[in-house]
Amino acid sequence: MIRAGQVIFSKMEEVQFGKPAAKTVAELVQRHQAERVFLMVSGTLNRETDEIEKLRRALGNHCVGTFDKMPAHTPRSAVIAAAEQARATEADLIVTLGGGSITDGAKAVQLCLANDIRDVEALDKVRPPATAKSSRVRQISVPTTLSAGEFSPVSGITDERTRVKELFRHPDIVPKAVVLDPAVTRHTPLWLFLSTGIRAVDHCVEGICSNESSAHGDASALHGLSLLARGLPRVKADPNDIEARLDCQIGAWLSMTPLVSGVPMGASHGIGYVLGAVFDIPHGHTSCIMLPSVMRWNKPANADKQALVAAAMGRPGEEASDVLDAFIRGLGMPRSLGDVKVGPDQFERIAKQAMGTPWVPRNPRPIAGPAQVREILDLAA
Repeated sequence: MIRAGQVIFSKMEEVQFGKPAAKTVAELVQRHQAERVFLMVSGTLNRETDEIEKLRRALGNHCVGTFDKMPAHTPRSAVIAAAEQARATEADLIVTLGGGSITDGAKAVQLCLANDIRDVEALDKVRPPATAKSSRVRQISVPTTLSAGEFSPVSGITDERTRVKELFRHPDIVPKAVVLDPAVTRHTPLWLFLSTGIRAVDHCVEGICSNESSAHGDASALHGLSLLARGLPRVKADPNDIEARLDCQIGAWLSMTPLVSGVPMGASHGIGYVLGAVFDIPHGHTSCIMLPSVMRWNKPANADKQALVAAAMGRPGEEASDVLDAFIRGLGMPRSLGDVKVGPDQFERIAKQAMGTPWVPRNPRPIAGPAQVREILDLAA
């Protein structure tokens, strides 16, 4: 049988990289003829740096409001609060400057504005498989971490009632433009920059190793992985290495090609969603902890693809799980569930909840039930 498949392209219009964020965003706003720009930004950057003020100055009278209170993991209540503020300003464009929780929050705000969502319960009306209306209010994103959610038409939102992270999807919520400015990432705590870099490594690796991988996704992910493998240690050695930071940003961008084009992720992402929502572990750290163990467990099903991962990281012929383990340790990141105080007494709950994520059932080595998830958790203990 001849190979067959599908590659999906998003509605993102452009990515600008290596340019100053404030000036570039102002030019994009003018080009897209936006009049009322609502900012969703990092509270820390707003309080402790001049990056947000530079953006406001560049936008001038076009800036109609600022929301800077989005917590980690994007809780529903904060999405509703941001949407109410954006609605009151009659915004016609949202600009984000911050990490993945802010980016995801703005995507969800688009859905709230388009579908008249005004309370946390009403978000159920636009959660798949429900049909949601498209928003006329689009988004421009300036990321400060490497999680790379700005390249995806998916928003991960945590339901505080159940402590479950849910995925909201709509092709129109992907940002229309992304601005990669390595200079603004210098304010990001080093542990956060490096750990979200491993999140991007996780995108690359699970995309390459998927049973549904494509040549298109593999080409991007393999090059993205090589950029991240070189760039992250350079940033750790010298946080002022702007070229290395840009390499990492471009690597993170390329890491999303498999996911955005329709390739499913695997158990590292699926278990990571549970660890983040239930235990409030940053998603960068969940990838640091889970990815090598998932690779070790998966090897009987995809040793040939794992060999590609090791080679892209500059260690051809070695075990990919060992290469990843050593790489993550070298960055000073946590490497076990014990490191983040998650013990075996929690494994049954994690395993059961992970089976309900989109990714665990599509792991390259089949996972029939919670018992197999427990095997992976035991490896990561």
